[in-house]
Amino acid sequence: MDIVLETADAFLFDHIYAKLFPVPRAVATLLQATVPSNELLLSLSKNLSLSYIPSEPYEYTFLSAPTTAYLSTIPRTNIVRQSISLFLITWIFGVLLYFLFASLSYFLIFDKRTMDHPKYLKNQMRMEIQQALSSLPWMSLYTVPWFVAEIHGYSHMYWDPNQYGKAYLFLQYPLFIAFTDFGIYLIHRGLHHPIMYKRLHKPHHKWIVPTPFASHAFHPMDGYLQSLPYHIFPFVLPLHKLSYLILFTFINIWTILIHDGEYMTNNPAVNGAACHTVHHLYFNYNYGQFTTLWDRIGGSYRTPEKSLFDQQTKMSKTTWKKQASEMEKIVKEVEQEDNRQYLHDDAVEEKKEK
Repeated sequence: MDIVLETADAFLFDHIYAKLFPVPRAVATLLQATVPSNELLLSLSKNLSLSYIPSEPYEYTFLSAPTTAYLSTIPRTNIVRQSISLFLITWIFGVLLYFLFASLSYFLIFDKRTMDHPKYLKNQMRMEIQQALSSLPWMSLYTVPWFVAEIHGYSHMYWDPNQYGKAYLFLQYPLFIAFTDFGIYLIHRGLHHPIMYKRLHKPHHKWIVPTPFASHAFHPMDGYLQSLPYHIFPFVLPLHKLSYLILFTFINIWTILIHDGEYMTNNPAVNGAACHTVHHLYFNYNYGQFTTLWDRIGGSYRTPEKSLFDQQTKMSKTTWKKQASEMEKIVKEVEQEDNRQYLHDDAVEEKKEK
């Protein structure tokens, strides 16, 4: 995250902090009149964390004069400033990723006929978005200590591709997937313990037939706990800094894709949208994130019905009726009562009255 932070500082935060916490005018005048290679600037370099864009004597200009970073009394190395900046970056970037890819999935992939499912909720998509937007700032806040530890060198993240060899540049990806898949399985299954489920995980299971916007609609602590393996990995094994950003983006996209209801693969090893649909419908199966390995080992794997991979049977009332009937039995075991308000309940009641 140091690359992201330094870029954000150069483009945005240097300006903001210089406005909010300016150095005395006399010092600012002196700095602005000094060329970048002057010894004064170099002597002040301890106030900067620049190492990537580019090195001294700070020839970069981007949107500002090269002295902008020195015009605030709060230097880039101030841990409070770093924490605030990282929180804002994580929150804003998370919201943008969420809306961009969830919207693309909704308009290009998600089958709108899903909204006719008997277990689709009233105002469901609006509630999904509200839940996500209320949780994302808290999840971002909880994540900040991990990012601060990373930029201060406590993790095994690295920049030089030769440090661990070029072969490891490719090996780190399957290692990351394997490590996080196991960690998320344990955490997710633990969240289904009655005590944890009631307090943390139940809000995400409000969506029996989710839309892509349900992907981040968690209780904030639930979302944070399930993200822990992603943050722990670089403190255990080396991870290239650019790979970390790629994987961070991939994880957010993958989380959306497994909630879009479009079953593009029936690969028995991949825990895709079909497996995760089974999880939302029937609660106690398919806890994995990327693969079915740990569900198979842990005895919690449930093979998605073949009907889910046929566009006709997938959206048939017969299939939906069967799903609803089994879901109603399981929800009584898990939640004791179902207080959800379904979109089509009123229509069913009107038919009964007639």
